[in-house]
Amino acid sequence: MILKSRLLCLTGLVLISGCAAKAQPEMAAAPTGEVLKVCAAEDEMPYSNKKGEGFENKLTQLLSRSLNRKIKYIYWKDPRYFVRDFLNKGVCDVVIGVDSGDPRVLTTEPYYRSAYTFISREKDDLDLKDWDSEVLRSVERIAYIPGTPSEVMIRAIGRYSDTFNYNKELVGFKSRRNQYVKYDTSKMVKDISSGKAEVAVLWGPSAARYVKSSSVPLIMTIVPDNSTRADGQKVGQHYSSSMAVRKGETVLLGQLNGFIQQQSSEIEALLEDEGIPLLSKE
Repeated sequence: MILKSRLLCLTGLVLISGCAAKAQPEMAAAPTGEVLKVCAAEDEMPYSNKKGEGFENKLTQLLSRSLNRKIKYIYWKDPRYFVRDFLNKGVCDVVIGVDSGDPRVLTTEPYYRSAYTFISREKDDLDLKDWDSEVLRSVERIAYIPGTPSEVMIRAIGRYSDTFNYNKELVGFKSRRNQYVKYDTSKMVKDISSGKAEVAVLWGPSAARYVKSSSVPLIMTIVPDNSTRADGQKVGQHYSSSMAVRKGETVLLGQLNGFIQQQSSEIEALLEDEGIPLLSKE
């Protein structure tokens, strides 16, 4: 994987064709301290699943060893309600991944910052630089997830109507009204590999694992953080991620911040191994 360091990420073009560094934190003795209840997705890969295969599962194990606390996962199925129904009600204590500054909770300092990315096949040699790239107006199919900055910009460039049916096809034409409809980023990346779609615009961490493992060489191009709607309002493309606790849990928050500071190299190595494009934290 030609994601050599943050340097390539910051230049905007990341070529995925091999393997990332395999640095992993050293294993330690099994934790013996009190249980830490972690809210986690039951099946939201590549973040988390019940098999412990997600990168947030790996971060949780690193946290467990660092704090010497046993982990009990509290799994959720619908991301819309887990803060209200699980974290805030004391069913769990920690969430591993939220937007930094999420007003519903107390968030740690960011432990990584990443971006939305254009994903395409290397052999197609598409001239993708930003949302003003002419190729976005000429390709037939663009994959994106509704409700994200990608949808806002798809509308801004006038491609919403003619990409609507393909994006509904990705979820079997299920309606998002009053229900959670999960978009499978692995399927979206496979559609790029196969040529079924020419471009996907996805949050980098949600797609990096699948881009990295594709048998067809793919390119991730970081979307610059200068996108605007037709009315001139900025549409953010770069975001920081933090851990979170309930409001008032300042002691636990301090412990998590200490973990992030002390284990920053191990955290970064884990994320880089995942293939996640990392930006400088702000």
